[in-house]
Amino acid sequence: MTTPIPSIDLIDALTQEYIDKSPSEILELALNQEGEIAISFSGAEDVVLIDMAYRLRKPFRVFSLDTGRLHPETYQFIDAVRKFYKIEIEICSPEAKPLQELVTTKGFFSFFEDGHSECCGIRKVQPLRKKLATLDGWITGQRKDQSPTRNDIPVIQFDAGFSGPNKQLIKYNPLANWSSADVWSYIRMMEIPYNPLHEKGFISIGCEPCTRPVLPNQHEREGRWWWEEATHKECGLHAGNLK
Repeated sequence: MTTPIPSIDLIDALTQEYIDKSPSEILELALNQEGEIAISFSGAEDVVLIDMAYRLRKPFRVFSLDTGRLHPETYQFIDAVRKFYKIEIEICSPEAKPLQELVTTKGFFSFFEDGHSECCGIRKVQPLRKKLATLDGWITGQRKDQSPTRNDIPVIQFDAGFSGPNKQLIKYNPLANWSSADVWSYIRMMEIPYNPLHEKGFISIGCEPCTRPVLPNQHEREGRWWWEEATHKECGLHAGNLK
């Protein structure tokens, strides 16, 4: 049974109602929403969401951003998940023209000199915006403990960053209150696929040039854009987290 797309006022009420609900309950609410809803998939948290959705036995969609600069292991991981759950994964790629202009004028590694936002904007944000324009809601694997920019993310929110003048987009974060330990306990318990890079010290995995393993006791996001301030470590997909 589907439920109508909630208004902004109703979103606030649902956020309070579901603040202490389990990820599976939040995910079920999302999958019951009317309209087009999809899970954004790239990492360990997102596979947990896919597994939960699979076990709820409800129809669900999955999309993934191919920036063109992912690790080979990440491409293999995406394919492993597709085969494991026997699902389609909608691949979103950057537009050729702006990407070509960037690498022609600035080269392949301009982000080390002037920050990652321009490259991420072309390779990630623009493809995401194009995909979200076709959806009424999306489901993410964000957690509050992932970085300083995510401390206050709610389990359900109005996505002002990607909503349009004639369409409001709902964003569900079922794992907001989970820790990394919770995610990995679930992965081990349910024996579901994960990126083999995790076995090499990678925790938060993005594009190959901008991701590196972390040392013991380092925070997971220290392996992403390590040359920048910790409070700036959002690629634009969740820009609303930046204050």
